[in-house]
Amino acid sequence: MFRVPWFGCGVLSAMPPAMTDLLDLWVEPGLDGDDQVTVDFLLPTGVYIKMDVSRQSSLQCIKQMLWKQAQGYPLFTLLGEMDSHIFECVNQAAVHEELEDESRRLCDVRPFLPVLRLIARNCGRAERLLDSKIGVLIGKGLHELDALQDQEVKDFRSKMQRISEENMQCVHMMSWGEWLQSCFSPQIEAGPVNGYCDGSEGEVKIIMHYSESRYRPTCTVNFYQSCTVAELMEQALRKWLTTHGSEEDEGCLGDYVLRVSAKLEFLFGDHPLHHYRVRLKVPHLTLVHCSVVKAMFEREICTIGGVLAWKASNLPLPLPPKKRGLTQVHTCVWEVHSQFKITLVKGIKVNAEETAKVQVRAGLFHGTELLGKVAVSSESSGRSEHVWNKALEFDLSICDIPRMSRLCFAIYAVMDKVKKQKSTKSVQMNKHQTIRKSGKLLYPIAWVNTMVFDYRGQMKTGDITLHTWSSFPDELEEMLNPIGTIQTNPYRENATALHVRFPEYSPQPVVFPPFDKILEKAAEIAGASDTLSMVSGRGGKKFYVELKEIMERDPLSQLCENEKDLIWTLRYDCRENFPQSLPKLLLSVKWSKHEDMAQLQALLQIWPKLSPRDALELLDFNYPDQYVREYAVNCLQDMSDEELSQYLLQLVQVLRYEPYYDCALTRFLLRRAQANRKIGHFLFWHLRSEMHMPAVCVQFALILEAYCRCSVPHIEVLKKQVEALSKLKAVNELIKLGTIKTKKMKEAQLKDAMMKCLRQTGFIETLSDLHSPLDPQVLLAGVNVERCRYMDSKMKPLWIVYNNKLLVGDTMGIIFKNGDDLRQDMLTLQILRLMDILWKEANLDLRIVPYGCLATGDRTGLIEVVSYSETIANIQKNSSNMAAAAAFNKDALLNWLKDKNPGDALEKAIEEFTLSCAGYCVATYVLGIGDRHSDNIMVRSTGQLFHIDFGHILGNFKSKFGIKRERVPFILTHDFIHVIQQGKTGNTEKFGSFRQNCEDAYLILRKNGNLFITLFALMLTAGLPELTSVKDIQYLKDSLALGKTDEDALKQFRQKFDEALRESWTTKVNWMAHNVAHPS
Repeated sequence: MFRVPWFGCGVLSAMPPAMTDLLDLWVEPGLDGDDQVTVDFLLPTGVYIKMDVSRQSSLQCIKQMLWKQAQGYPLFTLLGEMDSHIFECVNQAAVHEELEDESRRLCDVRPFLPVLRLIARNCGRAERLLDSKIGVLIGKGLHELDALQDQEVKDFRSKMQRISEENMQCVHMMSWGEWLQSCFSPQIEAGPVNGYCDGSEGEVKIIMHYSESRYRPTCTVNFYQSCTVAELMEQALRKWLTTHGSEEDEGCLGDYVLRVSAKLEFLFGDHPLHHYRVRLKVPHLTLVHCSVVKAMFEREICTIGGVLAWKASNLPLPLPPKKRGLTQVHTCVWEVHSQFKITLVKGIKVNAEETAKVQVRAGLFHGTELLGKVAVSSESSGRSEHVWNKALEFDLSICDIPRMSRLCFAIYAVMDKVKKQKSTKSVQMNKHQTIRKSGKLLYPIAWVNTMVFDYRGQMKTGDITLHTWSSFPDELEEMLNPIGTIQTNPYRENATALHVRFPEYSPQPVVFPPFDKILEKAAEIAGASDTLSMVSGRGGKKFYVELKEIMERDPLSQLCENEKDLIWTLRYDCRENFPQSLPKLLLSVKWSKHEDMAQLQALLQIWPKLSPRDALELLDFNYPDQYVREYAVNCLQDMSDEELSQYLLQLVQVLRYEPYYDCALTRFLLRRAQANRKIGHFLFWHLRSEMHMPAVCVQFALILEAYCRCSVPHIEVLKKQVEALSKLKAVNELIKLGTIKTKKMKEAQLKDAMMKCLRQTGFIETLSDLHSPLDPQVLLAGVNVERCRYMDSKMKPLWIVYNNKLLVGDTMGIIFKNGDDLRQDMLTLQILRLMDILWKEANLDLRIVPYGCLATGDRTGLIEVVSYSETIANIQKNSSNMAAAAAFNKDALLNWLKDKNPGDALEKAIEEFTLSCAGYCVATYVLGIGDRHSDNIMVRSTGQLFHIDFGHILGNFKSKFGIKRERVPFILTHDFIHVIQQGKTGNTEKFGSFRQNCEDAYLILRKNGNLFITLFALMLTAGLPELTSVKDIQYLKDSLALGKTDEDALKQFRQKFDEALRESWTTKVNWMAHNVAHPS
C-alpha cells in the first residue's frame, strides 16, 4: 500500500495520445486468451491499490470489487458511501475524463494507461450522466467546452438548451403515429421503382409476414403496383385470416401497420406501392400489430419524460443575456467615417530562416471579394519574434464595412536571392509555397483570419492574439486565404502567433445597425431617387437579350465590371424575368457601399422564392451576407425529407462558411434532424466524422451537443454504433499489427486471431443488436463470424457479415475501412444517386446501384457490400486458366449471366445490364472517374453493372512515367457490347437503343449542369484530395459542354462515344496487365 498524489496522472495528461502502443493492452486477449489487466486505483484517502480486473467488466462491477478490496486498507471508513464516488481517468485524447456512465466496460473506456482515480460524485447526477454520455458520444467532453470561457459558446449552448427542452416537450405530446412517421418513415422515389415486377402487366408479387412471428407460415399476395398501402393491407389481412386465422384473430385494419420486413421502415401514406423504394427482387412485407409499435413509442416517451422531470426539479435556466448592442448606448457604424486601420504589434514563434526578413499582408474581404487594397507591413528582421508596432491602414471607411467582413492575414518570409537550382526545384515541387513579387521570393509561413464584427454585431476593439495556420491552399487571393476558417489554431504551443490591436473609434461600442434600420435606409434612398427609373431600369430589347445571355451562364463564369453594372442597373428586370439569377445579382452588388447593400436587402424582401436546388448556390462562400443566407435557408424549408437527405453532405460542409455558431443554417438542420430520425442519424455522422479537424471541432461539437439534447432517446442508439466501430477498429489494428510483427505469419493464423477476437464476450455484446450506421432502419442482430474475413489490400479492410434481426435468413455485408479517406467515395456516390433521381424524374430508369458509404471518423468508415455481385475480373478469371488470356474472353460475361439467369430470366438480366451500362458510361464520363479496371467494375447476378472505388475523379487519371494509362473517356469494351447485343454480332437494334439511352441520359445531366457545379463547389473546403480549387470543377463544365448548344454538346459526346469504342482494345490490354499483377 502506498500513498500517492494524483499529480502523477497530471503528467500523463501532458503526454501525446497513444497510437498503437495500447493495442496489446486492450485488444491482445484475442491472441492469448488472457482477459485480465492490472489496474492501479487511486483513492481519495491517498491509498493506492493494484488489482487485476477483467477488460470486459463494467465500471460498476469494478467499483464493487474495489470497495471490497479497500475494506482491508486503512482509512476505509473515510470513503463514505460507494454510490457517492465515480472513477476518473486520462483518456486517449490525454484529457481527464470523469466516468459518470458506469455501465461502460473498461475495454470501451480505453484509458490512456490502466490507472483509475476514485473521486467524489458531485450533485445533479442525472444531468452529469447525460453530459458524460453526450461527451463520449460526440468525441469531445463537454467540460472542454466549459473550459473555453468563450461568451459566444456560452450563449449558443444556453439557447440550444432552451430549444431542446421545448422540442422534447413537443415530442412528449406526440401520438404514437406521429412519432412513428418521424422515426421510421419510408423512402419515396421521384418516379416509379422498377425491380419487383414478376413479368405480368403491372402486377406485384409480395411475400407477406404476419405480425412479428418469424416461424409461422407466410402468404404471397399478388397486387397491382398502382394500389395503395391501405388496399394492400386489407387484401393481405383478409387472405391471412381466410387461410390461417380464426374468429378470435379477426381485428380491424387500424390495428396493424405495414413494415418492410428487412428493416424498421413503415409504409404509410397515399402513394402507390411502386413509389416506395423496396430493394428486394420479391419484396417481403410484414403486418405489425400496433401494440408492438406502441411499446417502442412508450419506451422513448418514458426516457424523454424522465429527462423533463429532473429538468423541472432543477432551478430554471437563467434568462438569455440581453443584446448589449441594442440596450446600452452605442454608435452606429454608419456614423463613423474614419478609415479602417489596425495596429500590427508583433509576431511570435515565426518559423523563418535567420537570413530572411518577415512581412505581414492584410486584406478586408467580403466572401472572395477584396474590399480595397491589401495593406502590407514593413520588413522585419529577427529570429522567432518580430516586432512592428505600426498601423496598417486600409482604403475603406468604417461606415462602408459590410457586416460579414473578415480580416485576413498572411505572414511571409522575404528572400532577395536564392540559388537557382534549389529554388527552381522548390518552386516546381511546391508551386503555391513560393511567390515571386517585385524581384523577390515570398515564402508563405502562416495565415489566419478574423471577423471585424463579433457575433453580436459589435466591432472588435482592443488587443487580440491570433494563433495561425501553417498549411496553405492551392489558390490564394492576393496571397491571402479568405476562404479559410476564422477560428484560430487551438494547438497554440507550436503555432505562430500574431498580436494585433483594433482601435476604438468611439467612446461607445460601434455596432452594425439592425435589420429594420437597414430597410429604413433603403426607403430613404428610394424616396430621394426617381422611383420610376429605378423600377424600370434601362429596359429595352437590346439590354434584355444581353441580360438573358449573362444570366444563362454557368456558376463558374466570371462577370466583368460592365456586366456587373448592367445587372445592378437592371436589378428589377432580373427580379421580374430571371429570379433564379439572384446569385449573379449578389456578385454585382458593391458591398463596400452601405447604400447599395441597403437597397439590395430591400429588394431581397420582395424577391420570389427560389427552388431549393437553385437556393443551394447561395450557401457558397461567395455569398457571406447573413440575410442572403437566411433567405436561402428559407427557400430550403420546402425540401422534402428525401431531398434534404440528398443534399445533407453539402449542407454540413457549408457550415464551415458560417462565421458564428448561431445561424439560420444550423437551426434549420437541427430542426429537421429532430423531426426526422434518419436525417438526425446522418447529420450526426457527417459532423462526428470530422471532429478530429481542429478548424471545426468546437463548432461541430456544439451542434452535436444540441442535437443530442433534442433527441435524448437517440443517444443510446448512436452510442452503440460508436462503440461497435471502436471494436472494429481494434480488430483491424490487431490484423495490421500481426502483419507487421511477423510477416511470416500465415494468413490462416491471422484470420484465426481475428475470429478469436470477434468471439470474445465483449466484442459479441458490442457488435450485436445495433442499428446499421449505413442505414439506421436496418437492425443488425449479430456478426456471422465464420463468414467474416479481412481483405488483402494495404489497410486490411474488414469484411463483416451480419445477420438481419428482423428477417430470418437475410444477411448483409459491411466493409470496415481504417486508414482510407472515404469522403471522396461518399461524394461520388451521392452524385450518382442524384443522377439516378434526375433520370427517373425524366422517366429514364438506368438501374444505378448507389450502394451505401459513410465516413465515420479520421480515415475510417463503412461501405455496403452489394449482395449477389461479382467483379468483372473474377468473372473473367473463372472462365480461363490463364490470367493474361482472361481479359480477352468476350463470352465470359454473357456466359456468367446465362448461368445466373436460366431460361426467360436472361432477357431481363441483359436489359438490366444494358440500362445500367448506359448509366455508368455517362456518369463516369461526366465525373471524370479514373482508375477503371476489371476489379472495380462489378455485375449483380440480376444483370446490373456498377462501379466501385472512386479514388480518382474529375479527370485525375492515373499515369505511369508521365504517360496516362487510361486513354478512353469511359469504359465500353467489346464483351459489354457482346452482352448488349445478346451475343449476336449483327444485333444493331439493341446497340442503337443502348446508344440512344446514353445520349438521352447525357442531355438530362446537361440541363442540371449548374446543380452539379454548385454541389462540387460547396465541397471545396472539405479537404478532398482531388477537389481543392475551382480549377478542379472546370472538368465538369467541359464534360457537360456547358455554354454550348445541345446540338454541339451532343456532337462532342458522340465523338467521345466513338472514341471509347475505337480505343476499347487499350482497356483490354490494361485489364490484362491488371489481371497478371493481381492474380488472386
